[in-house]
Amino acid sequence: MRARVMPPLCCISANCGNIGAGDRSPLPEDDRAEEIADAAPCEPAVAGVLYKWTNYGRGWRSRWFSLRNGILSYSKIRRRAGDGGDLIGGGGARLIGNASELFSLSGAKLAAVVYLKISSFRESKSDDRRFYIFSPTKTLHLRTYSKKDRVAWIEALVSSSCVISLNEQLSFRHNNISFSTERLRNHMRSEGLGEELIQDCEKIMRSEFSEYHRQLKAQYDEHLTILNTYDSQLEPGNVDDDTITTHEGHLQLLNDDFSSSGHGKFSEYSTTESSDDVGKQDIVELSDEDEPCFFDTRESFTERSTENANKRCTFGDHMADDEMVDFEPELSNDHSFPHVQRRKKLPDPTEKEKCVSLWSVIKDNVGKDLTRVCLPVYFNEPLSSLQKCCEDLEYSYLLDRAYDYGKMGNSLMRILNVAAFAVSGYASSDGRPCKPFNPLLGETYEGDYPEKGIRFFSEKVSHHPMLIACHCEGKGWKFWGDSNLRSKFWARSIQLDPVGILTLEFDDGEIFQWSKVTTTIYNLILGKIYCDHHGTMKIEGNREYSCNLKFKEQSFLDRSPRHVQGFVEDGTGAKVATLKGKWDDNMYYTLEDDVSKTKGVTSPQKASLLWQRSKPPSDPTRYNLSSFAITLNELTPELQEKLPPTDSRLRPDQRHLENGEYEKANAEKLRLETRQRMSRKLQDDGWKPRWFQRDNESGTYRYIGGYWEAREQGKWDSCPHIFSKATS
Repeated sequence: MRARVMPPLCCISANCGNIGAGDRSPLPEDDRAEEIADAAPCEPAVAGVLYKWTNYGRGWRSRWFSLRNGILSYSKIRRRAGDGGDLIGGGGARLIGNASELFSLSGAKLAAVVYLKISSFRESKSDDRRFYIFSPTKTLHLRTYSKKDRVAWIEALVSSSCVISLNEQLSFRHNNISFSTERLRNHMRSEGLGEELIQDCEKIMRSEFSEYHRQLKAQYDEHLTILNTYDSQLEPGNVDDDTITTHEGHLQLLNDDFSSSGHGKFSEYSTTESSDDVGKQDIVELSDEDEPCFFDTRESFTERSTENANKRCTFGDHMADDEMVDFEPELSNDHSFPHVQRRKKLPDPTEKEKCVSLWSVIKDNVGKDLTRVCLPVYFNEPLSSLQKCCEDLEYSYLLDRAYDYGKMGNSLMRILNVAAFAVSGYASSDGRPCKPFNPLLGETYEGDYPEKGIRFFSEKVSHHPMLIACHCEGKGWKFWGDSNLRSKFWARSIQLDPVGILTLEFDDGEIFQWSKVTTTIYNLILGKIYCDHHGTMKIEGNREYSCNLKFKEQSFLDRSPRHVQGFVEDGTGAKVATLKGKWDDNMYYTLEDDVSKTKGVTSPQKASLLWQRSKPPSDPTRYNLSSFAITLNELTPELQEKLPPTDSRLRPDQRHLENGEYEKANAEKLRLETRQRMSRKLQDDGWKPRWFQRDNESGTYRYIGGYWEAREQGKWDSCPHIFSKATS
């Protein structure tokens, strides 16, 4: 039989004999062939070359795939002398002489098989040549040579699934056992046995055969139950959270490590796609953005299965932006906050930015006093460290929700939302390669966000060591703390250990305290700069519950980077809830009762969403600021009249950088940093912060009040003009 070659997909007609014929006694050869032809469809056999994703070291590799009788197998392709053709790949075709060669190419060793009975598959939304096959043990990332070939492969998979379903319906269709004992009777008569004995033997044989058939049917039902169990585990919800999250985390980690390597040992997959493209496409296709709708092989592409898949795919689509979401029907989230129009993008730069590397700056200043070296503003973002503290309040609605839960008497949901808030502050650090400006001694920042219901204020209270104190008031809660960083330099990375305690107090007297985890910044000299947060965060409450969160440290082989997991325990030390998520994306919780019912295994349907990161702005610029961060340094004429002369928005070098005036920004930065070196002398002479005072009992700086009252009256006589050119 000859096969028509379809590069890179080859289809032939396969022998479909003996399908569904094993459930009854043999029939005459002609009758059996006729009945099988009427009963069972003939599944086409499909074979061809597909590109399979292996790893970041080898990239995409061509493999020989064959689909037959509901089984997809693949093997490596090896060239054989005398083939008279090329391997199927870049448009070339391999001439195949007979059907059997389709399924045993060059005698290559079979790499793996996938049973479509217990598998599901879906197409990629972002690449019209890719599709995925999910089985209980693995996920195949496949790519065809063209869009047309993917359509052919999907049709073949659907066709094979339909045949499997129909064959199941045909199996054991004939429950009445029918077989002939005529030959046995004739043989016994020829031996001289009586009719009564012959009938007894026939009854015994029929009874034994019926028992044998009953046992076969029971075995069949048991196997079918197992297959259905596997099939239910491949539902889109389970596959999305278990299989896809694992691959997404692994690919994201490797992309962070190697996306800056455009050559060397990782350049071999440039023959198919660039390293960045491979990383991005794999990550995007395995994320929520790709709408992971699955085609289940048991239901094929029926309208019902497609409709259910679409419903499942809508989960989480509305969990975006920083507005409050009604997760609980009885919880009111309407706080009647006024609407305030904020800017959505930074000003367009007036100058072209120069490309300066940190290594070149260090090299040019060898032998100099590095404490007096002024780094150019190209390494800064147009925000100060005071404003970065305010950025931690981006998801303050979590604290509003915690306050509401406490009023309802639900202390467990209160601490769960507090834990989500503690994690959410790290989301803005993702993809932020630039450092904030170091504030001057006495520099302040106010964040008045009536649309969020918060008023934030911070001040630099010490220069050596650098210490920043902050205070924020919200609906029914207050948040304060001070922070200092201890740094350790490790050649290619720097480790930042926060020192200080953050305190959250609700109006009903419940207090939570925690400290931030360690931050490590990698690739300071060469490569793409990125950061990671790791360590244990313990949230202590003064009442019933406390929480432990573990920020998993990133490693080269880690398949789940940026992962956070933890638990809530009551006063007796018993776990009452678990938390899981990623500090740059979301946090979920599961009550311990749900975990115990599933014997410690939490399904995605049981986990409830606590927090989801907001969507990025349409124009984040190279600083990769969030929508909230873009508003932090906004300065309107009305606001400028109300601000004290110490506010970060009035800092000239930071303002010039935001406007893209890089030369002016560098000049002002040098002037202000030279002036700041006098701050230590001021501090030694007994300088004291204006708005904060150290608490003798706790050792932390507490807000002493008076700022917002002075703002209302416009009285800033006690505030120095720290940014002016005149010596104060």
